[in-house]
Amino acid sequence: MNETNYSRVTEFVLLGLSSSKELQPFLFLIFLLLYLAILLGNFLIILTVSSDSRLHTPMYFLLANLSFIDICVASFATPKMLADFLSEQKTISFEACLVQIFCVHLFAGGEMVLLVSMAFDRYVAICKPLHYTTIMNRRVCIILVIIPWCVGFIHTTSQLAFTVNLPFCGPNQVDSFFCDLPLVTKLACIDTYIVSLLIVADSGFLSMSSFLILVVSYTVILITVRNRSSASMAKAHSTLTAHITVVILFFGPCIFIYVWPFSGYSVDKVLAVFYTIFTPILNPVIYTLRNKEVKGAMSKLRSHYLKPGQVSAMIRNK
Repeated sequence: MNETNYSRVTEFVLLGLSSSKELQPFLFLIFLLLYLAILLGNFLIILTVSSDSRLHTPMYFLLANLSFIDICVASFATPKMLADFLSEQKTISFEACLVQIFCVHLFAGGEMVLLVSMAFDRYVAICKPLHYTTIMNRRVCIILVIIPWCVGFIHTTSQLAFTVNLPFCGPNQVDSFFCDLPLVTKLACIDTYIVSLLIVADSGFLSMSSFLILVVSYTVILITVRNRSSASMAKAHSTLTAHITVVILFFGPCIFIYVWPFSGYSVDKVLAVFYTIFTPILNPVIYTLRNKEVKGAMSKLRSHYLKPGQVSAMIRNK
């Protein structure tokens, strides 16, 4: 027993995206720019929604919360990855590794359920338009935001329960840029086949159930839009395109990573990057690209803070 405690792993080595030292500065610059774009784009949506009274609706309230979760998804691992690009020792403590596992499942689980909340909002708006303001009141909107965080917390707590008491006393190299649960459990000193199945079942149940609910919801909504030909339905179709695109982009890599047969499977780094970096940066682009209300509110916000001649006047004053 003492011998096991003595050899217990206290830190892990993150192998990162590439072992090439020549690529490290280039990767650092690329991912730094992408991370800054994520922060800028999502904070801009939150600021736009909160500052424009025309966007104080359930749909945009949920969108602002999605942007906040996207910032969290990008931030749980990206700063550490950026630091590792410039460091020789790419290590992470056992406790910090558990924090990363906790965060990724909290935010990912929360985002899945939040997408379901957004689908519910669109369902009520399109299928029950006369009752929309009654059903989607302030109390319901707050509940639709709290539920994803509660589900995410329950999900990540159950995942951590499989990991915390595992003995780690041998290999400590994680073949990724963050502590992903399937990769970490494979480093345990005991047979983790049952634990691995439980992890897959837990993540698979949440992701597949959320995905199936979304498929059914958007199928019903699209049938309703198809049967009603009007200008409002054309606008609804444009909004739905953005929602469905985000769902596909999010659940595609997520389902591939966590529901694929576990045995002998290594997490694809490209998909991990897509999930933690590109999805959070694409969401603001998708929701604003074809949304005239958001683009109009952003133009109004820009003109308010950067009035004509204001920048040149500031330069002259200096």
